[in-house]
Amino acid sequence: MTRPSPSLPGAVALTVLLAGCGGSAPPAEPVPAPTQVAAIDTPPPQFPIELACAGVGGQALLKVEVGPAGTPTRIDVVGSSGNDELDRLAQESVQGWKFRPATRAGEPVAQIIQVPVNFTPPAVRPDACFALDAGRQPAL
Repeated sequence: MTRPSPSLPGAVALTVLLAGCGGSAPPAEPVPAPTQVAAIDTPPPQFPIELACAGVGGQALLKVEVGPAGTPTRIDVVGSSGNDELDRLAQESVQGWKFRPATRAGEPVAQIIQVPVNFTPPAVRPDACFALDAGRQPAL
């Protein structure tokens, strides 16, 4: 029994498929995995002595856009501490923070994160509070 010879279109298709298997193109460079924003330098805000002495505290929740340079480009209060001055101080403090920016395909990109900034009054009343009580300017 003789075998039928393959049809010309089938032979061409088989040749094209087999040619793709050996591929002479260099392997593609792996794409770096994306990374998230990471805090580098985040000093706490100054807690006004008057508010600390009065026992006023709270947490300001901020929505922060960290730009490709690793610095905040926009800061919005999304959850108030309950005190306008503390909210303002939280924003001012975070404006000076430094971050390692997020990356996509190895390139820095902007990313939005939420940042809580806590203001916790001291458990023991600072000595400077007594000067405030007496109407004098406290020594810092």
